[in-house]
Amino acid sequence: MQKKTMRREMTYEEKYKMMIETPVGKLIPRLAVPTIISMLITSIYNMADTFFVSQLSTSASGAVGVNFSLMAMIQAIGFTLGMGSGNFMSRMLGEKKTEKAQRACSTAVYTAAAFGILLAVFGIWNIDSLVRMLGATGTIAPYAKDYGKYILIAAPYMTVSFVFNNHLRAQGNATLSMMGITAGGVMNVILDPILIFGFGMGISGAAIATIFSQFVSFVILLVLVIRSGNVLKPHPKFFTMKWWVYREILSAGLPTLGRQGLASAASVLLNVAASGFGDAAVAAMSIVTRIMMFINSALIGFGQGFQPVCGFNFGAKKYDRVLESYYFCRKVAFIFLLTMAIIMFAISTPIMRLFRREDAEAVKIGAMALKMQCAVLPTQAFSIIGNMLTQSIGYSFRATITAIGKQGLFFIPAILILPGLLGIPGLQLAQPVADLLTFILTQVIVVMVAKELREMDVNMKKKEPAEHV
Repeated sequence: MQKKTMRREMTYEEKYKMMIETPVGKLIPRLAVPTIISMLITSIYNMADTFFVSQLSTSASGAVGVNFSLMAMIQAIGFTLGMGSGNFMSRMLGEKKTEKAQRACSTAVYTAAAFGILLAVFGIWNIDSLVRMLGATGTIAPYAKDYGKYILIAAPYMTVSFVFNNHLRAQGNATLSMMGITAGGVMNVILDPILIFGFGMGISGAAIATIFSQFVSFVILLVLVIRSGNVLKPHPKFFTMKWWVYREILSAGLPTLGRQGLASAASVLLNVAASGFGDAAVAAMSIVTRIMMFINSALIGFGQGFQPVCGFNFGAKKYDRVLESYYFCRKVAFIFLLTMAIIMFAISTPIMRLFRREDAEAVKIGAMALKMQCAVLPTQAFSIIGNMLTQSIGYSFRATITAIGKQGLFFIPAILILPGLLGIPGLQLAQPVADLLTFILTQVIVVMVAKELREMDVNMKKKEPAEHV
């Protein structure tokens, strides 16, 4: 019994040894499986809502897509503070500077709660203007308001949940993170049909199911953080508003803010562009976005198993293990995405019919968009894992550039220009064009970073014999 307890509650020293000595081919999958499950379950929140709400009407389906932009805003706050502080915590734990890690942990949690409250108050007060700004048409707006007001109520604890998730993963406790997310995701899928159809609550039922499930996840994560012996706690005495803490959090979190924040902006622009072609186009692109998000969530989950390994070993000056981890993850990610691209390309029309069988136009638009995105899907193995490498080792500027490429530097111009030039094909092509250009940009940057890491590794190994002498 004692041995089992020790395996479950590793000391910081044991965890440090595990992160810098276990072969990466065993360590990363061990950490990644729980994070993959966590990300897939998180994605299921939106997939379940999209599927069940799509059975109501095309306009209701479009409303879920509109509110995805709002969910992206909430995620942007939580992930920026969570991943920013989490990456810094990994490096500090790798350097055995526990107090600095504790400061970052506490400051991120309480800051996330404050921003969540501000977003909730501002959003509910301006709900009419907000849904219009997010791209709702006149027929979609009533549904979007019914859904969005509930999501805003949940913003404070949703932002903190995202921070807890990232902190647990950053400390090598991905299984604990998975437990909270999985419980909420399963509950969401069960509650959706009961509230939407059983109680006749329509789209409001989908939103209530989501926020209740998210609350359950929050409570579970909070309990796990408090009760786990080897996890840093967000204690008020460690909260600080000193600039150095926010500088470190934002330095590591800026790429995430760029990625998540621009994902929200890109979603709004996609809704606005699609609304010019009718509710069918809005619904179709919303469904395709969810499908691709579901696939990418598995890749991001795998990458999040890589990030703490990368951060710990960079902090411990094990640069060869950082590179070994990167190449291992990139290879696995490419094989996975290539497989998924072939499968999804083949079943693009049937899967769209699963969501909107009654709307032939939505099925047609969505199936072609899905095929186009599948054609370039394998390139994201290089883009996403490359971005996570630069972010995890604290290369903030380069990580930010790679992060904002997909949904910012390239997608925003594409969605503003191509639909006007090509019509619906331009709407469908915007994301594949952005993905391809992001792949090229990321490769240029990562090649330079890898060269620097190799040089740092050579210099470190030259110093070691001299130090022993």
